[in-house]
Amino acid sequence: MSKKSLLASLCGGVALLAVSTGAGLAQSDQPFRLIVTHLEAPLVPNSVMDLAVELGYFEAEGVNVELVRVQQTPSAIAALQSGEGEMANIGVDALLQVIHNGATDFRAVTSPNKSLPFLIASKEEIATPADLKGRSFGVGRVGSLDHSLSSKVLSSMGLSLDDSEVISIGQPDVRGQALLAGQIDATTISIGVWSELPDTEGLHVLVDADAYYEGAPVVNKVNAVTTEVLESRGEDVEAVIRALTKLSREFAEDPSKWVDAMAKVRPDVERANLEMLAEAFKGSWSVNGGLSAKELSYTAEWLYEGEDFKDLEPLTLDAWLHFPPADAVLAELGTDDSMDPADR
Repeated sequence: MSKKSLLASLCGGVALLAVSTGAGLAQSDQPFRLIVTHLEAPLVPNSVMDLAVELGYFEAEGVNVELVRVQQTPSAIAALQSGEGEMANIGVDALLQVIHNGATDFRAVTSPNKSLPFLIASKEEIATPADLKGRSFGVGRVGSLDHSLSSKVLSSMGLSLDDSEVISIGQPDVRGQALLAGQIDATTISIGVWSELPDTEGLHVLVDADAYYEGAPVVNKVNAVTTEVLESRGEDVEAVIRALTKLSREFAEDPSKWVDAMAKVRPDVERANLEMLAEAFKGSWSVNGGLSAKELSYTAEWLYEGEDFKDLEPLTLDAWLHFPPADAVLAELGTDDSMDPADR
């Protein structure tokens, strides 16, 4: 046996021992229930949670994660409040609302998928965002999420969406079809909707997902726990974050690994589409836990400008965020400065 093979064998044996004994890893043999609001691995970086189960990353950290699948955010919050799960992947807006409604023990500890995978697509003749002036721009409705975020994105580029003809059309797939049919000149849709358009000849991505998030760094979802879980299962919380961070780094370094893993759990999706998505996500992985104080502050400020929060006193960051578990993981793994700022 070569030295390299011997070393690999020894490392594998140590990893197996750690998993079987839980030594130095997790603190409980009880299942750690992670509540998610998707029924199958989604075609976004949030799939890292499903794939960490499938690929054994949670197991390698000594924590027995079980995914609890519910259909909507209110169900996820209710399950976390009632003790039917230890951690829930929920929207930042929902987290702030539930704290304002009295659940002051909720805290976000990581974000495996920070951004909505939005992009602005347009007719090919619209070569730059500046060319949107005077052209028709499809939105879900005036004041909808896609409308308000796109206004922020274009504003960061020195443009105003008000200079375009804003047309309310409806859901993203409807907007995509309207663009394809030439009924509008541009619209905001998800990467997934773009990938599913049957023919994009004559169209192009005007503002890609990375540029979109840079223009409006609004964090969409976080993984939240209660303070009781932090106190009673703190090492398990760190183990979950460590597994998600390690796998996110694997996918960021080699997107083909995400494609291979997703091809197994989502055989209904063509590999070519998975490869396109992997390329689009290459700068979106939460390689440092997904908790940037700057981005989260921006997110909260933007939310408090909205109708749902207009009469509420803004919460301070420490009233809904808890950095120490992610910081402990980064102290062990080091910080990846290529993406996902770890500013505090």
